[in-house]
Amino acid sequence: MLKATLRSFLAHKGRLLLSALAIVLSVAFVAGSLIFSDTVTRTFDRLFASTSADLTVEPKNDLNSQLPTGATETVPASVAGRIAAVDGVAATHVDVSVENAPVVDSENESVGPTTGAPTIVNNWEITERSPVKLTSGHEPRGDGEALLDADTADKKHLGIGDTLTVQAQPGSFQVRIVGIATFTTTNPGAALVFLDTPTAQKKLLGGTDVATSISVDAAPGVGDDQLKKRVSAELGTRSYDVKTAEEQAESAAAQLGGFLDVIKYVMLGFAGIAVLVGIFLIVNTFSMLIAQRTRELGLLRALGADRRQVRRSVLTEALLLGLVGSTLGLAAGIGLAIGLIKLMSAFGMNLKSTEMAIGWATPVAAYVVGVGVTYVAAYLPARRAAGVSPMAALADAEVAGVGRPLRVRAVVGGVVGAAGAAALAGCAASSKTSTSASLLGLGVVLTLIATVIAGPLLVRPVIQVLGGAFPALFGPVGRMSQRNALRNPRRTGATAAALMVGLALVGGMSVASASMSKSFDEQIDKTLGADFVLQNDNFVPFSKELTDGVRSTEGVGLVVRQRFTPVAVRLPDGKRIESAASAYDARLDDVAHITYARGDTAAALADGHIAMDAKFAEDHDVRIGSTIPVEFPAGRRTELTVGALTDQDGGDGFGMQGGLVIGFGTIEKFVPGGQDTALYVNAAPGTAPDRLRPRLEKTLEPFPQVKVRDQADYKKLVHDQIAVLLYLVYALLGLAIVIAVLGVVNTLALSVVERTREIGLLRAIGLGRRQLRRMIRLESVVIAVFGAVLGLALGLVWGVCVQQVLALQGMKALAIPWTTIVAVVIGSAVVGIVAALLPALRASRMNVLAAIAHE
Repeated sequence: MLKATLRSFLAHKGRLLLSALAIVLSVAFVAGSLIFSDTVTRTFDRLFASTSADLTVEPKNDLNSQLPTGATETVPASVAGRIAAVDGVAATHVDVSVENAPVVDSENESVGPTTGAPTIVNNWEITERSPVKLTSGHEPRGDGEALLDADTADKKHLGIGDTLTVQAQPGSFQVRIVGIATFTTTNPGAALVFLDTPTAQKKLLGGTDVATSISVDAAPGVGDDQLKKRVSAELGTRSYDVKTAEEQAESAAAQLGGFLDVIKYVMLGFAGIAVLVGIFLIVNTFSMLIAQRTRELGLLRALGADRRQVRRSVLTEALLLGLVGSTLGLAAGIGLAIGLIKLMSAFGMNLKSTEMAIGWATPVAAYVVGVGVTYVAAYLPARRAAGVSPMAALADAEVAGVGRPLRVRAVVGGVVGAAGAAALAGCAASSKTSTSASLLGLGVVLTLIATVIAGPLLVRPVIQVLGGAFPALFGPVGRMSQRNALRNPRRTGATAAALMVGLALVGGMSVASASMSKSFDEQIDKTLGADFVLQNDNFVPFSKELTDGVRSTEGVGLVVRQRFTPVAVRLPDGKRIESAASAYDARLDDVAHITYARGDTAAALADGHIAMDAKFAEDHDVRIGSTIPVEFPAGRRTELTVGALTDQDGGDGFGMQGGLVIGFGTIEKFVPGGQDTALYVNAAPGTAPDRLRPRLEKTLEPFPQVKVRDQADYKKLVHDQIAVLLYLVYALLGLAIVIAVLGVVNTLALSVVERTREIGLLRAIGLGRRQLRRMIRLESVVIAVFGAVLGLALGLVWGVCVQQVLALQGMKALAIPWTTIVAVVIGSAVVGIVAALLPALRASRMNVLAAIAHE
């Protein structure tokens, strides 16, 4: 049996190769994502571990949000002297490091990276842990001198003698590059500018008596934990965070972790799609191979092989296929990881492929996925093979599964489908976002499973409609192609299912994204009353001098500032919720149209007051006049009175969770030194907005990171952000289509082999080569379009339900992207034609007499 199994496997290696490709793709994405994330994690762990001081003293901050306020929290520089006197301290260093200071060159071009990584201005304090070293020029000495990192200098074509402008919170200032510093470790992608310590304190923080942190070196023989206890006892922990090197490295790694998780989960999403679609391909391949080997399996049974041996033989073939696919997939995953590492280098994160980390979990995951998926997918065909009768060797047995009734599928598919439909109905009816989203996920999974199970039941009615015009358009060839697609509903359903999964996903996400875009358009039309909005592309705050410059621009009538700050609120129901609050100037009503359930803008923005979303308030027992304890950054606490409740039809309103809104008096008191995140600008009476815009753009020339946007521009910005998600879905669709094409090619190739004698007879009675190719192409097209119709129908239902979840967050508009749907259907027909090219060519080249004599 083992020899027979190996011979069978090698005899069908060409057909099994297409199935192996699906395994290779899925394993490659799993292995590649794990290798890449492990490499980045290990690289940065080394970086943080090698550059973190034994002890770091920072301002106290109990809020986890990374939302930038523009304010730089500081500690007194004198703390370094107090720490130096603690037993076990070898040395202390005053640190100045600011991320909210954009840097531009003499042409007003930004020096910072365009990938979202920060531009960091530091003091030049070189220790054995410093990530850079001076490689040319000299260190900065006094006002007007700076160092620039070598990577940024190379990318921006800057060198010693060039001038930079640093836009710090206290005010902009110019420096001349006097030296270049080169990274001695991995460059995380940031742009680094270095000033001498007194200049950094004065220009970045406003005085030489403060610092952003204090680094502490432990004396020999003194452990970090021991030193932390001593320093904490000296300083107290109410105003300072004291972290060991290990804790500092963990904190830095946690901030990087969110970025890594996005990449990892995106790639695992690709792997999931490849696995799901690959299952259909493998099931179909083994089912057809077993159907074609009915007589061979019958002979094995007649010669004494029992059911278990036959089943084991087929599963052994699957295991061999899984091992080959997993091995190739692991190799491809390593290549994919190397490609990602090089791609990150192009974005400025200089990782080294020579330091690539391949942990034991990666090959284990690769083989578990590859072998496991193949084994599971082949199990049902293996059971079917075990059921072949010895008598099948004595006659031309009917293809397995063709004539069997579909009653079991109908019952199981109906039950699962009903459960899925009930879950989706519950999703649409629910008034709570978390419940609705949970029911949506359950409904999507169940309806997908139900459609896959019941797919063969839909083959006959749907394909009769889709291929109904074939006989009239193509004559007997069209009629035969339609009947070939109907011949084996199970095979047609499984082949179409591979395409259906990808198109269901793209259909659902297209409806969701179109609905989000339309909802945001309506919200912008409804709420935005300003002529222009000025903000950074990455919503990073900007300096006060920009605001002053805009106010002094000719033709500007009204400027309303917006700022953000992380906060934590303690609500009457006992919950502590971390969120963000947005702050506005008093004349907010002149630039925005806000609907209030209770109160008004004056009450919302009054000193000591706070406003929030009415539904959020209701959920947490908050009323007008309620007093809410609020925590701001740096441990500042107060109690604010609820002055207004908003009803924006936008879920959480202007802030994040809870739609929290405060006035400028409040934010300036509790977040001093903050910077504006956006300016809402109206033209003065008598000045047309189209005449004001070029003046504003001229004012903003020294601030290239800040853009002037009107309503149309603001809508485009939102659309572009939503499009990023849609592009990811299209990439997933592309992968699904690639594997689905392999599935259709495989099905048609095996079908051609299965129908060799039939094709020979058709050729003998006059069917031409061109007609034969057309018949196979039409069969492929109708199968592909059938998959597209099922997928899009399912995707539309999912999309509508997703929109119902979004509606609970205020995005109530429903939009169906009919252009995309029509394009997908046409594209599916093209996919069908492409998939049929090779099988049709092979069929047309068959020798007629050999085909007729084929067994």
